[in-house]
Amino acid sequence: MSETTPMMAQWKSCKEEAKEALLFFRLGDFYEAFYDDAETISRTLGLTLTARQLIPMCGVPFHTLDGHIDKLIAHGYKVAIAEQVEEAKDIKGLVRREIVRVITPGSLIQSSLLSDKSNNYFAAIAQAGKKIAVAYIDISTGEFRSLSDSKIEAVLNEVARLPIAEWIASPLLQKTHPTFFKELSIQRPFLLNTRPILDLAVAEAVLTAQLGMNKVSLTAAELAACGTLLLHLKEELSLNLDHVVSLQPHAAADTMSLDRSTFANLEILEGKQGKKGSLFALLDETSTAMGGRLLKQWLQKPLLNVSLINARQSQVEALLHNTPKRARLRALFRQVKDLERLKMKVVAGYATPRDLLTLTQSITIISEAEGVPVENELFSVAGAIARSFIDTPPLRVSDGALFRHDVHPSLADFRKEADASTEWVAAYQVRLREETGIKTLKVGYTRAFGYYIEVSRLQAEKMPPQFVRTQTLTNAERYTTEALKTFERSVLGAEERAAAFEAELFTTFIGQMKSYAPAIQRIAHWTAEQDVLVALSQVAEDQRFTKPLVDTSNVLYIEGGRHPIVAATLPTGQPFIPNDTRLDDQEQMMLITGPNMAGKSTYIRQVALIVILAQIGSFVPARSAHIGVVDRVFSRIGASDDLARGQSTFMVEMSETAHILHNATSRSLVLLDEIGRGTSTYDGIAIAWAVAEYLLTSEGQKAKTLFATHYWELTGLEDRFPWAKNYQTAVQEIASGIVFLRQIVRGGTDKSYGIHVAKLAGLPSKALDRAEAILRQLEQRPRRKVAQSHVDQLVFL
Repeated sequence: MSETTPMMAQWKSCKEEAKEALLFFRLGDFYEAFYDDAETISRTLGLTLTARQLIPMCGVPFHTLDGHIDKLIAHGYKVAIAEQVEEAKDIKGLVRREIVRVITPGSLIQSSLLSDKSNNYFAAIAQAGKKIAVAYIDISTGEFRSLSDSKIEAVLNEVARLPIAEWIASPLLQKTHPTFFKELSIQRPFLLNTRPILDLAVAEAVLTAQLGMNKVSLTAAELAACGTLLLHLKEELSLNLDHVVSLQPHAAADTMSLDRSTFANLEILEGKQGKKGSLFALLDETSTAMGGRLLKQWLQKPLLNVSLINARQSQVEALLHNTPKRARLRALFRQVKDLERLKMKVVAGYATPRDLLTLTQSITIISEAEGVPVENELFSVAGAIARSFIDTPPLRVSDGALFRHDVHPSLADFRKEADASTEWVAAYQVRLREETGIKTLKVGYTRAFGYYIEVSRLQAEKMPPQFVRTQTLTNAERYTTEALKTFERSVLGAEERAAAFEAELFTTFIGQMKSYAPAIQRIAHWTAEQDVLVALSQVAEDQRFTKPLVDTSNVLYIEGGRHPIVAATLPTGQPFIPNDTRLDDQEQMMLITGPNMAGKSTYIRQVALIVILAQIGSFVPARSAHIGVVDRVFSRIGASDDLARGQSTFMVEMSETAHILHNATSRSLVLLDEIGRGTSTYDGIAIAWAVAEYLLTSEGQKAKTLFATHYWELTGLEDRFPWAKNYQTAVQEIASGIVFLRQIVRGGTDKSYGIHVAKLAGLPSKALDRAEAILRQLEQRPRRKVAQSHVDQLVFL
């Protein structure tokens, strides 16, 4: 092989088009890589690196390509595929090859890296004037959305919740907002592409060409982001986007805002050990991949519209009280595959015979469900197509034998003619053995050499002269005859006609299902929504959830509330202690004091989770609940350094607190846990008091607040602000220490019980004894004197 050969010239042309992507170049039954690509692939995948005429090479069999691509994508590489776009038998000379796909982390279609119940987004970000916008697409489903805001922090909070695997950004935006992608990289890994953002006129033309009359009103920034994203996917990645037919701009006024810190603190989609221990894991009784993805979207964006919330609640309630219907739907949904991703493959031209069969079978199953949108014509066509396939069709159309014999008379005739070959070959073999006297003679077939007559080398001298030698093996000789050639032409002709007929029939079926794409999407959406509602009703039954009252009032009343995740994971026989919550205009802030480990953090989290559950339309873990719609949930919980951002514990704490004070409204819910503990005691008390006072007095920002603190001094807020109320976590003192009662009761405490907790943690007795001695000294001093003295000035004797 030489760099100057026509084949290598063809490879070079494809490689120039592939740019930085690793190029797999189709050569017969293998995909080959050359030069640096070969070295990278062999090193990454652990494959053998060879060389021919000093050119490094690395190849994989064509049927194993998908698995190798997944591994390369998982390592952060892009992969380009150059296919043979001509049939070798139809041309003379070199078969033409072209790049048909560029595969990247954000453009996966058929991959083991795609999670059934998670989206996989490709996003672009653009800025026009004061607006910053993000457009994002899930290639595997066709979901296309956009959002915009004047604040980069608001955009960051929205997209940080989304599973975005790949980004496009201009060099200018990366320069003007240097921390944006750094912040996102802390959340999850992604691939960043740098390219200029399109001019608005060009972007509008691209979007109009894609969506036609479905184009919606957008900000200039959204328009630029959408057009840039679409053009990149089409031109750079050679993607067919026929399945992307609509755009859904995000309306911030319609959904609850959850910043990225709160989303993580509440463990909504992921717990400390990944998905296990999250709110999603608790609620995910969905039976379909579509339902799982939709449930995540509901959790990411709880509703603000009371009518929509109540409509979902009513459906959950109806399913909860109709156990037979719920059981029937669950049984049907378990048999339904991913209609959204299957429809995408059909519309975009990526569907295999098995994909088409699975899609039509799933549609047929859904037609049996109660309440499914009536699509009689689609159901009839899908059923007919499903019945046309054999039980397990091959992966590729080119393999043939896709359909049952009785699909069409012509196919039956072709198959009958081709199937007769087995009987003919057996009879011909018997006749030749009798004529030659060679009992070991056999007649066989290979795809490479066709039909042959084979005898051992020792028996070759007995072969009649009219037998023509075609191949010499180590221990055998192969021949052919005119009769065998004539038979082969007949049989292969029949097989080719059958294969051509099946390929044409498959194309017809694909076209039929493609024409029903909007109807399939309606059925997919209905299935996903019903699946989520069934799941929520099942969880309500299993976890003893109740229906909350959700309205536009400004109250938050919870009776007997439980933390949904903690309560569900307690060991058998260990009860969860429920607690009440009362927040309204007269009781705006609950100041909760008490020791560590007594349940303060669990309590304030459970209130937020109950609100979120209520506003996605779910029942909630409480005896009763009355929830006036909350526009935003904020949290400042936990303490840790953020080394990735170069921030100390206290800086993280203050940054998050500042975000809350700037953005909270009087319809917001704020969770504060130990504000001020990252600095000295009296600095901390001063900051905590000021934060509480700000939330209690700032017009338009008097948020409903749960304030957990060790600072007993803050209990004085109740005397100055009657709408601030003191609560404490109840404990019982016994001879050996304390018992946490896990109850939130009225009143403040002037004890932290820190030494008791230290004892539970296993501190040495000598250290505990010394701590108790120091504590007694402090307690002998008047409270007023301690409060006015700096802790560093205390002398411990």
